[in-house]
Amino acid sequence: MSDTELLPKSKAEPVRRLEVFTGAGRRREWSAEEKKRIVAESYQSGETVSAVARRHALTPQQLFGWRRALRRRMDLVGARGTTFAPVMVETGPGCAARSTAAGGPSAAAIIEIVIGVAMVRIPPGIDAVSLTKVLRAVKATT
Repeated sequence: MSDTELLPKSKAEPVRRLEVFTGAGRRREWSAEEKKRIVAESYQSGETVSAVARRHALTPQQLFGWRRALRRRMDLVGARGTTFAPVMVETGPGCAARSTAAGGPSAAAIIEIVIGVAMVRIPPGIDAVSLTKVLRAVKATT
C-alpha cells in the first residue's frame, strides 16, 4: 500500500464561509500619543495585557512590543539624564563629634557617597566635571 492511499480523500465541498477584505489593505498607524496612552492603560488598569490589547484591537505581542520599546527609551533617557539616588542623613551625636574633631564647621559640609563598597567624599567647591568622572569610574569598577 502506498502513502497516498492512506491519505483521506476529500470531496469537493462548497465554500461555507467567504471573507472579503475592503479598504486600503495597509497597516494601521498609531500615533506616539495613542501608543503611550494604551501602554499606560496596560500598566494601570489591573487587567491583563491581553484584555487591554483585545479592547484596542491589538495582539498582545504588539502591546508587549510597545511596552518594551517605551521601557528602552526611558532607560536611555535615564542613562543620559538626571537620576535620583537614596540619601541618608545622619543627625546624631556622632555627626557633631566628627565635625568638631575634623576642624570646624567647614568639615561638616563634606558629602559622602557610597556606591557598593566604595565611598567617595566630596569636599565643598568641587566642580561637576571632576565629580562626574570620579563617580563614573567608581560605578564602573563596582
